[in-house]
Amino acid sequence: MALTRIITATMFLLLTVSLAQAQSAGDTLSQLQKAVACAPPPAFGPSPIGLPQIKGGQDTVPRTLFGAGDLFVIGGGATQGLQIGQRYFVRRPMAFAHGQNGNVPMTQTLGWVRMVAINEDSAVALVDIACESMSVGDYLEPFVAPMVPPGADSVDTSGSPDFASAAQVVFGKDRRRTGVAGDFMLIDRGSSDGVTVGTRMAVYRDLATALPLAVVGEAMVISTAETTSLVRITMSRSAVETGDYVVPRKP
Repeated sequence: MALTRIITATMFLLLTVSLAQAQSAGDTLSQLQKAVACAPPPAFGPSPIGLPQIKGGQDTVPRTLFGAGDLFVIGGGATQGLQIGQRYFVRRPMAFAHGQNGNVPMTQTLGWVRMVAINEDSAVALVDIACESMSVGDYLEPFVAPMVPPGADSVDTSGSPDFASAAQVVFGKDRRRTGVAGDFMLIDRGSSDGVTVGTRMAVYRDLATALPLAVVGEAMVISTAETTSLVRITMSRSAVETGDYVVPRKP
């Protein structure tokens, strides 16, 4: 009887995984949406408390790292509201050394997963998309398909730069201090500063000389938090760096 239950449970899990893989294969996210979803969230701050975490692998050999197509066990189940078919971002708390501000807490997005088996206190998730390797201790947040503003994949230099509203580049994905066309970076102005999604921005660098600011590239605001925003670099003459100025273009 026990063996029958094990076989039945295994068949159920394999069927569920097959369905989840089929749904994932038919995912309608564009490549640009996937890139935005893999970018760092625009808000700084400590990670939320009490969210489900990765506890370990679903393999005969112990594992701590996971990628696309892998299964792993989640420390949370039906009692935490998890349901089969739900998708979740997998994220990791990190810190970024930011001048006088010291170590700034931030979050790295590692990818997203789909719930394929649930019981009361645990669940099994299938990795749909891996932006980076996931590991034991990473936490889950509900997945929301990103909205991409029109023109985020094109260059438009129309409009005069508003230097009175200039922001500065903080860092990019994986705490990188440089980025090129197609990369995403965080800036130190947000919705409370009047920054809005879809705003086009010119990127400049102060060369600390008597010469004017040097033109580095162009960017567009993809998402905002209260005091920070995520931008996509749409054009770069040279690498965009931490500390460069991003200046909104007036319509």
